[in-house]
Amino acid sequence: MLDKRLSLDAVVDRLSDGMTLGIGGWATRRKPMALVRAIARSNLKDLTLVAPYGGPDVGLLAASGKIKKLVFAFCSLDHYPLDPHFRAGRQSNAFEVRELDEGLAQWSLRAGAMRLPFLPTRVGLGTDVPVEAGMKTITSPYEDGEVLLAAPAIRMDAALIHVHRADEKGNVLILSPDPFFDDLIARAADEVFVSTEKLVSTAELDMAANARFNPFERSVVTGVVETPFGAHPTGAGPDYGIDLEHLKTYAASATPETWADYKARFVDVSPQDYLDAVGGAERVGALPPPVY
Repeated sequence: MLDKRLSLDAVVDRLSDGMTLGIGGWATRRKPMALVRAIARSNLKDLTLVAPYGGPDVGLLAASGKIKKLVFAFCSLDHYPLDPHFRAGRQSNAFEVRELDEGLAQWSLRAGAMRLPFLPTRVGLGTDVPVEAGMKTITSPYEDGEVLLAAPAIRMDAALIHVHRADEKGNVLILSPDPFFDDLIARAADEVFVSTEKLVSTAELDMAANARFNPFERSVVTGVVETPFGAHPTGAGPDYGIDLEHLKTYAASATPETWADYKARFVDVSPQDYLDAVGGAERVGALPPPVY
């Protein structure tokens, strides 16, 4: 299809119970939060989430009871070290977990992206991470005979990724300094749904000049949803920064009463009503990038 434009609801309709979903971005940066909120509003259940760099995406879906299993390297709000809903779910065994370090997460995603059953690595050897994840070793067939960890491929039914610019064909640009593992997540998924700050023409993308900002091929993209401020409350620099004020509100919503209020105000609403509730386009667009 040359025209891959979809609505948020149309993306959710393409998903089903029990799916394995990959989520791109990093903790409080460039998370596909508009798509995540749409899933939180839906009847989907029993999802396996692959979120190497988890943040409020994981927390929101945990609080909404959508997660059956979580595959992750960490889950943080950066400035607020632990997402409270992730922590509550983990401590109460509300979902199964497969915890990896970042090296093994990357290597397993890379194997999935390359359509290989595993990739050999030294990462994780000598730790309990591969033991707890049920990973196996493999002996090099060459003269060195080295024993290596066989990092098993991670494959996903669908991936959700937020980008800065996209056209209707699925060409995308990620303009932030670090694309994280988004290229691997996209290539390791059977379908890829992209939310974008702005939907523009192919000519406006200027792919010849901006090729370095194009992390994966349009051929892997299934659908594109235009979602201005679709990463909020996480940042999508250079377009807008992290909303620390709202993250503080979110972090305070970990009791049944405060979660019900947060959900009513910020989840069970339309995208426009959500934007209005967090201060409007002018406020969000003026959020400064964080200084570390």
